[in-house]
Amino acid sequence: MRVSGECGPAMRREPDERVILESKRHGIVLVGPLLRALAVAVAGSVWLAFLPWPWSVASPVLIGCAALLALRSVWRWEATRVVVTPDRLRVSTGILRRHEAVVRIDRVQTLEVEQTLPGRLLRYGTLVAGDLEVTCVPQPRELRRLVERLS
Repeated sequence: MRVSGECGPAMRREPDERVILESKRHGIVLVGPLLRALAVAVAGSVWLAFLPWPWSVASPVLIGCAALLALRSVWRWEATRVVVTPDRLRVSTGILRRHEAVVRIDRVQTLEVEQTLPGRLLRYGTLVAGDLEVTCVPQPRELRRLVERLS
């Protein structure tokens, strides 16, 4: 999590908007996609080792696809931001096609935190603020307390 005052801003915002907290989603979101990419890379390596020449040409293609899958998942993770300002809670995703979901803090009636056992151990969970649901948020209880203080 990045609190106001650290490093430069990572996303566009209003000129008069003061960022209190800016965070990426928890790194746990990378586990599934990176395991799938690893499985494709291993399949490509096995293909290369056990199949004769004409068929083994597909092996570098599989390994390249695995690298692209891994790169895509890290790129999407890097591009997703959770931002808290005095007025809003915002989730911004995407690089080429930007999507932002915003909820005004003064209009949030209920705040919920959902955490599984692995989520409690690794300190991530789902924050539900009105209509906005943000999965795999790092330190969701602290984020909930911050939003409650602001409302």
